[in-house]
Amino acid sequence: MLGFLIRRFAESILVLLAVSFASYGLIGLMPGDPVDLIFMADPNVTPEDVERLRAIHGLDRPIVERYLGWLGGAVSGEFGFSRLYRLPVGDILLPRLWATLQLLGLATILSLAIAIPTGVFAAMRPHGFVDGAINLTCFAGISVPPFWLALMLIAYIAIPISWIPAGGMAEEGSGLLEQARHLLLPVLALTLASVGGFIRFVRAAMIETLGEDYIRTARAKGAGTLRQLFVHALRNALLPLITIVALSFGTLFSGALITETIFGWAGMGRTIYEATMGNDFNLALMGLMVATGFILLANIAADLAYAVLDPRIRVDASGAGS
Repeated sequence: MLGFLIRRFAESILVLLAVSFASYGLIGLMPGDPVDLIFMADPNVTPEDVERLRAIHGLDRPIVERYLGWLGGAVSGEFGFSRLYRLPVGDILLPRLWATLQLLGLATILSLAIAIPTGVFAAMRPHGFVDGAINLTCFAGISVPPFWLALMLIAYIAIPISWIPAGGMAEEGSGLLEQARHLLLPVLALTLASVGGFIRFVRAAMIETLGEDYIRTARAKGAGTLRQLFVHALRNALLPLITIVALSFGTLFSGALITETIFGWAGMGRTIYEATMGNDFNLALMGLMVATGFILLANIAADLAYAVLDPRIRVDASGAGS
């Protein structure tokens, strides 16, 4: 197990390096660096001043050399300074990462709490009326654009019910109830956008598992319906769901960008968007790195969950299951 973890973390570091180089190159090729913005904002700045500023900030060097300099600073904990917020990048990202993790964590927990029993219930009578109604509802949820869903929640919940805020975050130090009021709509938007897909995966995995020989054996030995479903079948049916949940974190991050922007939630998605639009290179790049690292950690956690749920799965130093 230890060898597997070391291997996976090493692979994750290589992925982070590749993503950081690609992101740095793409951001560096975007028109309008911070020096250009200064030149456009102040008519008194001369071309000589621009060249001197480029030299001071290293923008006159080749992009590979600039990347290596940035990487060395990032490894040593120097993430740079945000031009938009006039603060160190680390001071900006940490509270915003926590804000996004609140949304993603609550939305994922709520989605699974709904999806697992609903998917199991649908699999009990496949292709029946109830199963068809659940499938139709799931298709509708999957098909709804996240931005439209967020706007509808504001129009039909936040506006009629003044107690529920249409956007913003609770002030620091607020009570649990105040935080819950502000979390309600963005968490609900992310949950509704993801729960339909989870239900369909649970349903499909349960239908396949319920057709296995060991389920028929348990039924022949007199195991009750609940024991067949939740003791024998569900544990194995959760394995493909774990993969989907781990892979869905990337989709949830992109959905969080829209949700955070509409609801005025100061999280990672909104921060990366504002940094990119405002040519805040340091903040945008580190935001992308943090999001990528979080998704990689989610995939490592999924691999470890396989071994916990299924004793037949073992991971060795080569990273292969046995």
